[in-house]
This record gives sequence, C-alpha cells and structure tokens, in this order.
Amino acid sequence: MLSKGVTLRGLEVFEALAATGSVAQAATVTGLSQPAVSQQLRNLENALATDLIDHGKRPMRLTPAGHSFLTRAEAALSQLRLAQSELTVMDLAHLSALSIGVIDDFENDLTPRLVTILADSLTRCKFALATAPSHEILQSIADKRLHIAISASDGTMRDGVLEYPLARDPFILVAPKGAVRGEDLLATLRDLPFLRYEREQLISRQIEAHLARQKMDLPDRFEIGSHLALMAMVARRIGWTVTTPLGYMRAGRFHDQVEAHPLPFKPFSRTISLYASADWAGNVPTDVARTMRHLMQTHMIEPALAQLPWLAGELRLLDS
Repeated sequence: MLSKGVTLRGLEVFEALAATGSVAQAATVTGLSQPAVSQQLRNLENALATDLIDHGKRPMRLTPAGHSFLTRAEAALSQLRLAQSELTVMDLAHLSALSIGVIDDFENDLTPRLVTILADSLTRCKFALATAPSHEILQSIADKRLHIAISASDGTMRDGVLEYPLARDPFILVAPKGAVRGEDLLATLRDLPFLRYEREQLISRQIEAHLARQKMDLPDRFEIGSHLALMAMVARRIGWTVTTPLGYMRAGRFHDQVEAHPLPFKPFSRTISLYASADWAGNVPTDVARTMRHLMQTHMIEPALAQLPWLAGELRLLDS
C-alpha cells in the first residue's frame, strides 16, 4: 500500500520539478499555482520521509534519493499514461474501414504506439496507415483519401474537414555542438551556412515566411528534403538550422553532436492538429485525438522538456 501523501499529482509535480529545476516552470507544466507545487512536493517528501530535492540549490537539483525515486516515478507515470491512452479508443469495433495519415515526425516513437493501440481495437476493420510530410498529409485529407490525418497545421480551413489542435511545437535553433559562443548566436554562426528544408515542405514555408517577417536574408546554399539528413549535416558541422523540438527529438542519434538553443529573433511556433472528415459521426476522431495527446505528452513532450527545460510552457499540449 502507498504511504499516505504519495499521490499521482505529487508524482507529476516531482517529475516536472526534476525536469525544469524551477517551481515556476513546474507550475506552468502542471497547470498548478507555485504554492500548490511547493505543497505537493512537501507532502511527497514528508510521506517518503526523505528529501528528494536539494532546496539550497538554484536551479533545484535532485538528491541521490531523488534520482533513485525519479526513475521509479517516471516508469509508473508512463505506464499509467499509456493505460489511460489505451482506454480512450476502445469503441472502434463497429468500423468497417479506417485510413489514417500521420506526419513523418512521429514515425520513430508515436506512430508505432498508435498503430498498436488501434489494431487492438479494430477487430473487423480494413485499416490503412500512411506516413508522409505535412503538405502531403493535408492534401490527402482534403482529397478525401484519408478519414483521419495528424499533421502540422497550415492555418487553412477546408470544406468538409474538422480540425482538432493537439500540441504547440515552437521553433528552435540547432547548431553544431560548441559552435555557439557568447550571447549573440547569429554572430557566432556567421561563418556557417543556414541549412534549409526543401521549399515544398510546409515546415520550410513556415520558417521562410517568418524569416521574411524578421527581414532576415540568409544565403541560399543548402536545401534538404530529409529531416534526418539535415540534422546529420548539422552534426557534421556543415551548417545550422531552424527546426522544432519534435524534430530535434526525432534525431536523437545526433544529440551528442548538436545543441538546441532558443531562437535569437522573435519566437514562433507551429500547431500539430488532427484532421477528420466532417461526415464522420460518433467519437472516433475525438478519441483518437485524446490518445494522441497522451502519447505526445508521455513520449515526446516530457522527454523533450527533460533535455530542454527552457521550453517549459512553450512546448505543450493544446486544449481539446
């Protein structure tokens, strides 16, 4: 039996504090007030009869006991969140066909989990899943070749298509490890070229439009269609780029060779949304959207905030 005072909310607060090192940022992540965050931590430490956080250090640091407990707490929370997400899409046995398109940013982590959850529920259903860049996914849902699509939003309202916002994905700067020195990021990167996404891609159009609004004219030398190839070029010190935390996390193999930084100009972000044909009745789109929010929080947002705590409050789920 759990000790009195060990609560799910307390574990979530402790996890957020460990990731951010700040009561203020943990409050933003959990949606609680700062006093409530502090109280939840006190209750948890009292219940465990040990200090989990070194309260004398800023930013906060875990004690040895805190490090040990965090491993167990994260595992328990991950299982609870996965169980919750699995329970949200159980009413799919009535479907005879379902086709879904998913942005390729998710193919490493989220798409395999989503497919597994759906396959368990689609007992008598013809099921098809495609992964592609956002602009292709959006065209397919507009052409009614897909029932459901998960993609970056382009801000366009389409006839016969409903949009369910899932998450805010802010843009960040990624440079070779050690290339940024001092506070003026662009000055220190002056000798490295800017690596662009292929201009046909939605993410490229969003980045280029924002650079134009900032009156930034960067040399046009490299244009790369593959996200992982682009990140490999950053890792090889060929140049620097602008991407998002979801893209950065997808390229985990290069994290020892690259560094992520806040943008040195006006921030901006993209929205990841679920799209569904408006003629779909019932709860299927909202159930799939709910499942995706849980999967994104557990397997992408929380790991990203653990590595890049300065994104707290910026990289986040959006209300359903």
